[in-house]
Amino acid sequence: IASLEKAITPRSKAIIAVHLFGQSCNMEPLLKLATVHHLIVIEDNAQSLGTTYTFADGHTEFCGTMGTIGCTSFFPTKPLGCYGDGGALFCRDADLAEKLRMLANHGQKQKYHHEVIGINSRLDAVQASVLNVKLRHLDEYKKARQLAAAFYTTKLLAFDPDQSHIITPATRHASHIYHQYTLRVLNGKRDALRQHLEQQGIPTMVYFPIPLHKQEAYLPVAQQLVPLSVSEQLCQEVLSLPMHTELTTEMQTRIVNAIKDFYE
Repeated sequence: IASLEKAITPRSKAIIAVHLFGQSCNMEPLLKLATVHHLIVIEDNAQSLGTTYTFADGHTEFCGTMGTIGCTSFFPTKPLGCYGDGGALFCRDADLAEKLRMLANHGQKQKYHHEVIGINSRLDAVQASVLNVKLRHLDEYKKARQLAAAFYTTKLLAFDPDQSHIITPATRHASHIYHQYTLRVLNGKRDALRQHLEQQGIPTMVYFPIPLHKQEAYLPVAQQLVPLSVSEQLCQEVLSLPMHTELTTEMQTRIVNAIKDFYE
């Protein structure tokens, strides 16, 4: 939060809070900061639909509902996925909601009457019907991922209790739906561990290998007002293990044992 405030300039319009891997950003101080500086908050909730955040007074709110606009994705791998591409926006402001609907529908409220320049971003009926069914099972999907994550964490901490080799995902001010189960692999061994697991037939993924401010497309506009050393470090450490609703303890035991073998 402190480094975020240093990055705010008179040109700033919004703060984008990315609820990454299934866990919420620390929203309470972020929302207060946005209020002080008269900024809107856009929540990228593509990976954390169903996650809750706990405020200091004890009340909870769902990710994607705390800012000005919440965004989610219905890509098949997301917590609530359709059979193709799709997404949704959430907001509390009726006027803003109407404008967003117009933008998604060629800038029109009435057919063939375009009030603004919009895009074609309508969710088709087939995808909506799939989501309508899967939405009923969102809570059980969440519980299945949380149980799988608890198994990983228990077994990994059993062999590395001081977390000198790997750091397991932590939950602080929020619940965690574990869209991904992402480790931090320390001591520069991330790529070697990934190769070892690949040799054992265990798929892993690095989300994301290059931070946004170092992407070629954004180099001309990236303004690094404060050091982004944490982002750069994490891009060299993160490793996501297999995580889905159909994981069995046998699968996970094999994965954990392969990690143990790497360090023995």
